[in-house]
Amino acid sequence: KSDVKDGGPGKDGIPSIDDPIFVLADSQAADFIRDDDLVVGIEIGNEIRAYPHRVLDWHEIVNDSFGDLFLSLSYCPLTGTAFAWESLSGSEFSTFGVSGLLYNANLILYDRLTDSHWSQIALKCVNGENIGDIPKTIKIVETTWLQWKNLYPNTSVLIGDVRFNRNYDVYPYGPYKTDHNYFIFEASPENNALPNKERVFAIIDNDNSEVFQFNQFSGGKTIRTLFQGKNYLLVGNENVICAFELDDSLSELTFSYNSNLDGVGFFTDDEGSQWSVFGEAISGPRQGTIMKPATSVVSYWFAIAAFYPNPQINSK
Repeated sequence: KSDVKDGGPGKDGIPSIDDPIFVLADSQAADFIRDDDLVVGIEIGNEIRAYPHRVLDWHEIVNDSFGDLFLSLSYCPLTGTAFAWESLSGSEFSTFGVSGLLYNANLILYDRLTDSHWSQIALKCVNGENIGDIPKTIKIVETTWLQWKNLYPNTSVLIGDVRFNRNYDVYPYGPYKTDHNYFIFEASPENNALPNKERVFAIIDNDNSEVFQFNQFSGGKTIRTLFQGKNYLLVGNENVICAFELDDSLSELTFSYNSNLDGVGFFTDDEGSQWSVFGEAISGPRQGTIMKPATSVVSYWFAIAAFYPNPQINSK
């Protein structure tokens, strides 16, 4: 495709993290990460980990494992998008690397087993032996370090890879994050309904997207939306938004944001259950119930508008 661009550094020129180093959130992490730093958080079983943007800006992919689950977490600094998916090439385990190619300014990964290319935001294999395959995504939460460690005080945090020595205090793309008109690679179509680099939360359904702005959730809020025939619940505040597809057994409940819950409790329902930011009922009548996560992503506005033209902007 003519829209596929050479990003410059070449294949593996931006090195993935394959031997991640984690430290605990207490004093070990204090000198490394600031409260307002953005992180991508994952909770699987009793394992809770945070992956800071400041590390991901330099590596873009982390190949990691939780017990016998192997996952690849990717973050594209140019589109501000993060996804985690099972590290599968076909039916076999593979690690993923940075291909050096971009589509609409967005990361194209490759799996090291077959050298197939995978579009990150499009969530599919676009070239090679696995073309057409759709990765099995794993629920992530993107928020500030302060919000994450308040929810999960026992979290560990990624600080790098045993093979590399980088100064993660330095952001490698200059004014990119804050200058709405500065692009290293163009994306199309353009859509100026919102500022290009505004971070938005987007629900994705096939080729369609509904977009929510963080300021809609200031102080804590729940929003219900019907999108593409599906019932969604969004819960969040100005630092974090989570979204779930509600089945019939949950759609009649009334949900409320609650910032006063202890630990991982993030919202409640009118039956008295407390729910985590990952959509698990951690106490009350529904304890043990897990909501179906929406296919969603935090992204710069311009990227969602390019991959999912004319996205619906929620105005509730």
